[in-house]
Amino acid sequence: MPRSDAHSPSDAALSLVGIYEISKILGSTLNLAAALHDVLNILAAFLQMRCGAVVLLNPERKLELTAREGVPATMLGGASASYPFAAVEKVVSSAIPLVAVDVTKEPLLANYVAAAGTLDDESVSFVCVPIKTAERTIGALSVERSWGGDSRHIFEHDVRFLNMVATMVGQTVALHQKIAADRETLIADNARLQKLASDVKPTVPVHGLEDVVGSSPAMVEVFAQVQQAAPTKVTVLLRGESGTGKELVARAVHILSPRSKKPFIKVNCAALSESLLESELFGHEKGAFTGATQERKGRFELAHGGTLFLDEIGEISPAFQAKLLRVLQEGEFERVGGTRTIKVDVRLIAATNRDLEAAVNKGDFRADLYFRINVVPIRLPPLRERRGDIPLLAMYFLKLFNEENRRELSFSEEALHGLRDCFFPGNVRELENCVWRSATMTRGRVIRADDLFCHRNSCLSATLWPRQGATVAEPAAGAPPSAPAVAPPAVPAADTAGADDLSEKDRLIQAMERSGWVQAKAARLLGLTPRQIGYALKKQGIELRRL
Repeated sequence: MPRSDAHSPSDAALSLVGIYEISKILGSTLNLAAALHDVLNILAAFLQMRCGAVVLLNPERKLELTAREGVPATMLGGASASYPFAAVEKVVSSAIPLVAVDVTKEPLLANYVAAAGTLDDESVSFVCVPIKTAERTIGALSVERSWGGDSRHIFEHDVRFLNMVATMVGQTVALHQKIAADRETLIADNARLQKLASDVKPTVPVHGLEDVVGSSPAMVEVFAQVQQAAPTKVTVLLRGESGTGKELVARAVHILSPRSKKPFIKVNCAALSESLLESELFGHEKGAFTGATQERKGRFELAHGGTLFLDEIGEISPAFQAKLLRVLQEGEFERVGGTRTIKVDVRLIAATNRDLEAAVNKGDFRADLYFRINVVPIRLPPLRERRGDIPLLAMYFLKLFNEENRRELSFSEEALHGLRDCFFPGNVRELENCVWRSATMTRGRVIRADDLFCHRNSCLSATLWPRQGATVAEPAAGAPPSAPAVAPPAVPAADTAGADDLSEKDRLIQAMERSGWVQAKAARLLGLTPRQIGYALKKQGIELRRL
């Protein structure tokens, strides 16, 4: 290679300025082609290049001219056949720069020289450096320079400078490719979620049941029962575990009834003492007791012509049950401290999560009141019996969260699958709480599986489990559903090699020891979710060890 004196300090300073200008260009736009074109313009000014080009590999791993500056049209005729792709392919495959001091002496550049043409008093040099990312070579940056007379040039300086430029170009191209890939992934995820939402959306919207989300067979049966019972005046008893949406169904019965224009009054019987509950339901006269400074209508009077919803009716005392029975049978009562009989026309909807049959057998609940309220029983299934509704419910709660907090969050498909695999002993209320917690603490715009608190060993149900009991009490066939305590699923013995003869506790300890007492790893060994293994550890009384 011909050499001359070393570059002056001013040349080094000029190179720094060039690098600075190129970095500003690459960081200022998302239009990759325009940015690369501007980079070649900078190189034309700083290297006195005659022409230059950026060549990148396309998805089929073929080289394509992505940007060019000063390249004669004759050289690029047709499909860029005259561009020295053979020389560039050598640079890309070897990841080693190519420096041709005189292009006429380089066989790989023969067609290039013939197409470009040179003046008689000048020599042309060709410098090409690879464009790399952290993983691979993705293209090349080529520059053509001319020099005349007896002057010679030091090309080591140009190669160093072009290598720095190629490194910045490689990082920029990799970033653009990642953005494009993430965008395609997001579009695909949104398409899958929209399809998922359409798959679980009820085929026929039911007026009055819009707020009761679900399309599973169990909920379709509930909807049918509600539509059948609502137009009548009979008493409806809603049965099911806490958090299954009994109040929403009660309101739906009212909306679908002829009384929809009249009041819908609700009372939680478990929240009031017997004396307060009597005053709340029947009202009181002025001076009936200390603090009764004026006459007050009770909820039965306020619900006249409409519907009264008594939640947790199984919690009222036996003494008050007799008073309530009279109102239901005769449709009349007296206010506390009063003697005037008041007649009302009220449709009653009651709800309970207790086993009323067992309470009747024990004498805790009057049999005559039981038969009075248990005219049309409707059982609301727990969430574990309608897992297909979990994605739809989660998206519904996230929509409410977004509207209230002015956010635009969405679920990833993996997060919805993670929610569907959870146990949710607190049913729909717990699912809503989980969605709102995860949405509040998510930093990005997509809630991923790792954002769910059960994946962080911060599940509230796992913490509360010992207080809820540790036995499975599923109702027998034909038996009226009460509110069985739900235990976590047993650890599958087949998922742990050589554990067929071990007890559930021993299998848990073995898996925890193999995973270094990391619950998430042990869960994967046993084919469980982190939430489920947390339940199982607490159920078996296994204390966590700190290694």
